[in-house]
Amino acid sequence: MFDILFTADGLVAFLTLTFLEIILGIDNIIFISLAASKLPPKHQKKATNIGLFLAMLIRIILLFGISWLVAMEAPFWHINLSWLKAGISGQGVILFVGGLFLLYKSTSEIHEKVEDKGHDERQVKKARTTSLNKAIIQICLINIVFSFDSILTAVGMTSGISPNPTDALVIMVIAVVISILIMMLFAAPVGRFVTEHPTVQLLGLAFLILIGFMLITEGAHLSHLVVFGNEIGAIPKGYLYFTIAFSLFIEFLNMRYRKTTSKIVSSVKEEDELDN
Repeated sequence: MFDILFTADGLVAFLTLTFLEIILGIDNIIFISLAASKLPPKHQKKATNIGLFLAMLIRIILLFGISWLVAMEAPFWHINLSWLKAGISGQGVILFVGGLFLLYKSTSEIHEKVEDKGHDERQVKKARTTSLNKAIIQICLINIVFSFDSILTAVGMTSGISPNPTDALVIMVIAVVISILIMMLFAAPVGRFVTEHPTVQLLGLAFLILIGFMLITEGAHLSHLVVFGNEIGAIPKGYLYFTIAFSLFIEFLNMRYRKTTSKIVSSVKEEDELDN
């Protein structure tokens, strides 16, 4: 069952998915922290841990449900026009709609973070509560909303990685569990790191655009969509992995450059102050 993790494709998909799950979970951590901030100090950590545990549970349940839906390969509707041919299946519909959702969610999130940085916090502050039970209920609702992009990302990263659907499910479940455990252990440092480096989160959202587009093409490919005599093909996962790895490498260089530049500027200022 776990042999897929020891293959090159499986390992790369697992590591990339775990990273994306952590990045996508940052908003969840912020929402949970805001929802718990009005509780007594002794209950805040408890509410945060319960919220993250519920996030993991909800994601795993949705993973099994969506994986079952994606497994529906038999077409239930055939389109046979002169310029358009397709065999629409449950699998194709889920991937196609999921891709559209990711495109919408990622572009709207990027817009809010760039143009309206306080949007997320204001939405939670409107419904702040001092009751632990009410806070947990609110956290559950937040988790359900934030789970869809996480699960669809997982499906997009692992679809077609193995002919056995159980292999993809194993990768998704382990990646989700590990990412949530990391957030439980390092919620504050992880949140602080992303706050100090907002481009990392924007980069993760940009990856969602790629994954959303890939899901749309994958759904069209699985439906054997033919437009004007041209059949839509699947996008090789290697292209996606290379794009993500290259983007992260460039971002790492930018972070090193900014850090070095900041040290030089600080040193020059100190020298100027000493001269004066």
